[in-house]
Amino acid sequence: MLIQSVLAFSFLFVASYASVQDFCVADLSLPDTPSGFPCKDVKKLSVSDFVYSGLGAAGNTSNLIKAAVTPAFTAQFPGVNGLGISLARLDLAVGGVVPMHTHPGASELLVIIEGTICAGFISSANAVYFKTLYKGDIMVFPQGLLHFQINSGKGPALAFVSFGSPSPGLQITDFALFANDLPTEIVAATTFLDVAQIKKLKGVLGGSN
Repeated sequence: MLIQSVLAFSFLFVASYASVQDFCVADLSLPDTPSGFPCKDVKKLSVSDFVYSGLGAAGNTSNLIKAAVTPAFTAQFPGVNGLGISLARLDLAVGGVVPMHTHPGASELLVIIEGTICAGFISSANAVYFKTLYKGDIMVFPQGLLHFQINSGKGPALAFVSFGSPSPGLQITDFALFANDLPTEIVAATTFLDVAQIKKLKGVLGGSN
């Protein structure tokens, strides 16, 4: 009886494993779903669906934060659809910063390629973990927690970040508060900032009200 049960379990395991697809390259012509994009017809696939060359060039850091993030998420690299992974390139000019932000859908791993970056995160218990990182250093940022990166060196910095999701999501705290039409009175009541400062930040970041 025991042997029969083991054999039955083994058969079910093998059958379920065999039914799993090798991959599901995103068909970006169809709507996204909570479980990812529908799969592109396997007969229409080529090796190009599994290769992405968009991270070889530096991003444009001529902006307010002096930083550029070049993603290789599902929308840019359909081959990662359903695989639970993705990558991005981070370029930071001198004085560049990626402000406090979260990725609701994934943890992040940062590896420094060139330059010096001060990076850190804040736990749900409000404990702060930050460190100055150098070439070859790696730091992890747990899913959903506020974190940041600052170029703390004297030259440009380059890093690559990997995520545990093909679509990790992004919410930058400053833009969430000051780059929309949330009334100034509500922002003041929920952040304890004075109205003049809030209006100044809304003016810088493009918010209203």
